[in-house]
Amino acid sequence: MQSKINRLGLVVHPRRSIDAPLRAIRDWASQHGVDVGQIAIPGQPRRIAETVEVSSCDLLLAVGGDGTTLAALHAAAPASRPVLGVACGSIGLLTAVNADSVSSGLDQVAAGNWTPRALPGLEIATAQSDARVAINDFAVIRSGIGQVITAVTVDGELYVRTAGDGVVIATPLGSSAYTMAAGGPILAPAALSMVVTPLAPHGGVAPPLVVGPDSRVGLAVEPGYGGSRFELDGQEVATAAADITVSLRRDYATLVTLADEEPPLTALRRRGLVVDGPRILARDSRAASSGASGQSTP
Repeated sequence: MQSKINRLGLVVHPRRSIDAPLRAIRDWASQHGVDVGQIAIPGQPRRIAETVEVSSCDLLLAVGGDGTTLAALHAAAPASRPVLGVACGSIGLLTAVNADSVSSGLDQVAAGNWTPRALPGLEIATAQSDARVAINDFAVIRSGIGQVITAVTVDGELYVRTAGDGVVIATPLGSSAYTMAAGGPILAPAALSMVVTPLAPHGGVAPPLVVGPDSRVGLAVEPGYGGSRFELDGQEVATAAADITVSLRRDYATLVTLADEEPPLTALRRRGLVVDGPRILARDSRAASSGASGQSTP
């Protein structure tokens, strides 16, 4: 089924060189009678086109990398608009095409050769402020000396009290970022859940906990001498709250997956985030050498 595109909304990297993909986008739009505007992103002053509302666009193009695509997904979510990520560098986990292939990517979208990938978000709620949403993860992190004491509850039931660097809660998408680096599990893309991972706990036993989609995670935070900070998708957010509730918001944002795009788990392998064991790699290397030389390996 073809996808009618009347207007493209651009979200651009604040500093990276993007002249070549912008020319390709504008050329494609001119050939297809499509308007091009820019979506205003807070904290990103770079202007390359007339500002337009997200709701007036049929598709958002994130030109930069995974971080730019995250910003576009947040901007597009309230209006339920899909986002196509364009990598101005190596392909990431959220970008679908390289900058030099953006025209062919737009051709695929216009021809209907794509599927919407619904991404859940983490809704972060406190009594002191409006709810905010993270697509990757939400973290409570110690600031300066001392430790953060955090009590973690699930649906009101205490799981653990931990003292250490803090706690990170991630979606399946975000589980291969901060969570994985902290020793937590990777959640498969279809696993509609969230994972709670204590950060460098000082003593005790506090393994990562996978939580179902309908549960609520409570965090009671004691910041200690050095204080604490809160990060949403890697960006620090201001809050004085000590009691936080985290829940999963289904179908928060929509990412464009092209017909010829690699699957998410394959992308993890390509980027070296998941690597086979050395014994298997050595065996494969010997087999390849044997095949190239025409000799058998005893």
